[in-house]
Amino acid sequence: MSTAAVGSRCRGRFAPSPTGPLHFGSLVAALGSFADARSGAGEWLVRIEDLDRTREVPGAADGMLRTLEAFGLHWDGPVLYQRLRTDAYAAALERLVAQGLCYPCGCTRREIALRARPGLEGPIYPGTCRNGLPPGRAARSVRLRTTHASIRFADAILGPQTQDVAEVVGDFVLRRADGIHAYQLAVVVDDAEQGITNVVRGADLLASTPRQILLQRHLGLPKPVYAHLPLALGADGRKLSKSLAALPVDAARPLPALLAAWRFLGQEAPPEPCKDVASFWAWALPNWQRHLVPSQGLNVTVLI
Repeated sequence: MSTAAVGSRCRGRFAPSPTGPLHFGSLVAALGSFADARSGAGEWLVRIEDLDRTREVPGAADGMLRTLEAFGLHWDGPVLYQRLRTDAYAAALERLVAQGLCYPCGCTRREIALRARPGLEGPIYPGTCRNGLPPGRAARSVRLRTTHASIRFADAILGPQTQDVAEVVGDFVLRRADGIHAYQLAVVVDDAEQGITNVVRGADLLASTPRQILLQRHLGLPKPVYAHLPLALGADGRKLSKSLAALPVDAARPLPALLAAWRFLGQEAPPEPCKDVASFWAWALPNWQRHLVPSQGLNVTVLI
């Protein structure tokens, strides 16, 4: 894979985890990233985030790829599988360790929960091992040492964003106790390796972006443009997720779901009914308008 986009061409990506079939929320993310890249004659890549093999559903990755093809979401180049890239993540972690930016942690989740204050995504690590492992303790995970400094970036949909990572997240894990490299590290390494210029994804990952920008700075990697799409919500107001088996899309009938996802993202409806997937994309790509994407999630039950 190239480490940079060709010239100034946009390069986007879709990076699902193979934990179940493609559902409507995932389709929204795929469609938004695809349309955003392709409308400017850019490239669109697919990455399977399968580092945590314990969560993987057998056959899910292949099923997702078949579904994407049925929906006309054709990608450029080979599919990247994270499970094959552990050496790249280990090398990046070694670079951070060499800079003195990481430290080993011997704490269990229970120990952290007993001492931590609440944070953005759970307990904030209390710093028990920040100055060295306590006597008799062995390293379990590796954490990034954070400092109180605001990370600022402009989201292309949601506008200016600011987060003090140390304050709201704390020293976060880069390699877990089970030896698996954390999502935050892997996604940063992969985006740079694939030359991703535009990350268009669901707003549930907005809070992760400052951590990723922090790692990009430490590793000397380029920062993509970020755009976070509204979340597809169920009738109860909760985010749709694979774990709830919510609204899996039907690869045998792609056009209704495509049109629903298009409307969900605030785009103008085609002036005439589309007869098939090819005619939908022939009309949709020249008419994609990012500025029309709403900034908040919607109840998808009123759309499909």
